[in-house]
Parts: sequence; structure tokens; C-alpha cells
Amino acid sequence: MNNRARNILYTIFLLASVYVVYTIRKKPDEPRIAFAGRTMGTTYSVIYYDDKGRDLQSAVDSVLEVFNKSLNTYLPDSEISRFNTGASLRFQLPYFYPVLKRSKEIYESSGGAFDPTVMPLVNAWGFGPARALHPDSVQIDSLLQFVGMDKVFFNEDSVWKEDPRVQLDFSAIAKGYGVDIVANLLKEKGIKNLFVEIGGEVVTSGSNIGEGRPWQVGILDPNSTIDMQSYIAYAQLKDMALATSGNYFNFRIENGKKFSHTINPDIGYPVQRNILSASVFAKDCMTADAWATAFMVMGEQRAMEILDERDDINAFLTYTQHDGSIGTFSTEGLRNILKLNRKQQP
Repeated sequence: MNNRARNILYTIFLLASVYVVYTIRKKPDEPRIAFAGRTMGTTYSVIYYDDKGRDLQSAVDSVLEVFNKSLNTYLPDSEISRFNTGASLRFQLPYFYPVLKRSKEIYESSGGAFDPTVMPLVNAWGFGPARALHPDSVQIDSLLQFVGMDKVFFNEDSVWKEDPRVQLDFSAIAKGYGVDIVANLLKEKGIKNLFVEIGGEVVTSGSNIGEGRPWQVGILDPNSTIDMQSYIAYAQLKDMALATSGNYFNFRIENGKKFSHTINPDIGYPVQRNILSASVFAKDCMTADAWATAFMVMGEQRAMEILDERDDINAFLTYTQHDGSIGTFSTEGLRNILKLNRKQQP
């Protein structure tokens, strides 16, 4: 090849390289829309790219308001509150049946580690809308008599119970479900690149095209506090949901003892295990949210066994090792999307 031909090829390569860099770095044709608000006792944030430049916050707030009227136990006239104080409920809103169905499936798959009938125990330990009872072992044994998804019956039209003391609490799955609802609303309006987060639970679709990469989400370090938060890992998400359960902030301290908000439905007491957090990756956030709670209940060893058996979820776990240091575990499916924050490593 002579020098002239070589120079022509070099020029073509250089121009192609410049075009690729320009394509990656240039501003997207679709305007970036971002807004935030409050729902379910926490915050939410939404980011998406829309060629029409539509601000859809009012639509998001409207669907979340209806969602809360169905599943928020802190609203006395919500569907779930009316079921908890009554014997049966005929569904009027579209959200109760799907979450019941998925809850029953994960209840069975997790061996009861995920159980939304823990409401009486949640209240007893001071993590629900009712006043804490400061329960002793006798009271706990009594409450356990009406805990278990086998005590709740439902079909596509209604839900009922034989024991009026049975109550439901979807707080361990509702935020994830709410994220799915909002993401689906945006997709129905033709939005393909989006990020939706409620209380740390996330759904992504497409990419963060403004930065030319997948959506990046940080996973909190177990040593984080409300005032000082840091990240132990970062995940690059595309068309994926992520939910994390941990006992970072939601706990009670009584007589110098820390009580986790995660209740073990098998024994009726707050979870006391080495596992510190469970971050679950799935196609939908309702599934991820429920499994994150289940893993916190069962502990890291059983969680690892289940993860080895399933191909519909992946997870990143943090736990306390024998020497007191923090250990981590991640499934093989996260190899290319999860990176540990080396600055946080000892």
C-alpha cells in the first residue's frame, strides 16, 4: 500500500472515530425530563427522555394516589385497611389482585420467608400504623396463630379470610410494585428510555441517552447512616429492576437493643442474622422487592442456595463475616453490570 492510500485510509478512520465520539457526546434529540415527589411515606424520582418534551408528573401523581388508595395501610379507607378490619373485600381498583397473586407465589417459593400476613407482628413491634405492644413471648405465640398466606383466600374479584384477626401488609413489596406501575404508565405513553425510583427501588428501561450509557444506580454501604451515605457498589442497568432490603435506617432501639424492621414470620421476632443487605435484580421490581425481603429473613446462606437454583433473579448480598468485616456475594449474572466501589473496601 502506497503512502497516499495509507493516508486516505487514516483520514477515513479518523473521521469515523470523531463521528463516533460526537454521536456519544452530543446532546440527545429527545429532551430530558426529570421530577420528584413524595409517596408511600418516602420520596420518588423519575427521569426520562421524550421527543415531545411532555411533563408527566401530574399523571404519575394521579396513578400513585390511586395506588395508595388500594394498598396503603396508613390510609384507613384504603382497600387493604378495609380488608384488615373486615372479613372480605371485593376489588374496586386494579392493584390488589396482582400483588396478592405474586405475593402468594413468592411466599411459596421462599418457604414462607416472604409473608405479607405479618401485619399483626409488624404492629406489635412498632413498625406499623398501630401502636406498639412491646410483646413478650406469650403474645408473640398468640399472634403467630393468624400469620400465614394459607389463611388468605382470593380470586380475581375478591379476597376473604376465615379468621378476622388475619391482616395484610404489603410494605415489603408495595414500593417495588409502585415503581412498576409508574414505569408501565410511561411506557404506555411511548417513552422508551426511563428511570423510575421510589424509596430506593428502581426500574429502568432503555438507556441514559443523555450520557450515552446505561442507567447507573448505587447500592448503599451497610455502614451508611441517614446523615452520611456512601455506596459499596454501582450497577449499570438497562431494561432491569433493582430492589434493596436492608436495616440501614428503619429500626427501633429499646433498652439499648436494636430491633430490625424486618420480621421473621416463622418465629415472630425481628430478624437477627449476619446478612446486612440484599439487592435483587429482576425483570420487574415487585418481584425484586419481595425477594430482597425474603433473603433478609432467611439469611445469606439460604439465599445463596436459592439463587443457585433460580435463573429469573440475580442478587448482591452484604453480610458480617466471622472477623466482623463486611463480606459480599454476587451472582454470576451480575458480572458485567455490577462494580464494587473499591474506595469502600478495607
